[in-house]
Amino acid sequence: MSKSLKRVARALNTAGIDTEIIEVGRSRTAQEAADAVGCHIDQIAKSIIFRGQESGEALLFLTAGGNQVCAEKASALAGEALGKADAALIRAQTGFAIGGVAPLGHVNPIRAWLDPRLLDFTEIWAAGGTPRHVFAMNPADLALTTGAQASDFTQQSK
Repeated sequence: MSKSLKRVARALNTAGIDTEIIEVGRSRTAQEAADAVGCHIDQIAKSIIFRGQESGEALLFLTAGGNQVCAEKASALAGEALGKADAALIRAQTGFAIGGVAPLGHVNPIRAWLDPRLLDFTEIWAAGGTPRHVFAMNPADLALTTGAQASDFTQQSK
């Protein structure tokens, strides 16, 4: 088991979340991930990370699979303009590679916001620390374990 998978498993265990991290193969899109586990696209919690233009810090937006982050709304929540986070910043902040960023188990604390659409479900799926692994959990537990604030920052995917 990779270090990333172990870190996510440990974070889930510490939070008292009884779930299994499963291997589903590489999913490049939320729809591919949803198809792999047999759920609705909006049950996929995407971990979208931006870089604060002024602070330089990484900021996490946990977004339902069928939604996109609206740059204007997200910037207003963050209190600064947002730009693209590069692979080095994402790895340094979270400990994960792009494509497998889990919402928890980060190596450094991160400010986070949660798409309220995720709260419409009793079960959601998130990346398990690699591009090939996912786990299911209750979205209320996701909000609690990540400290993410439920906020309106999305628009539907085009």
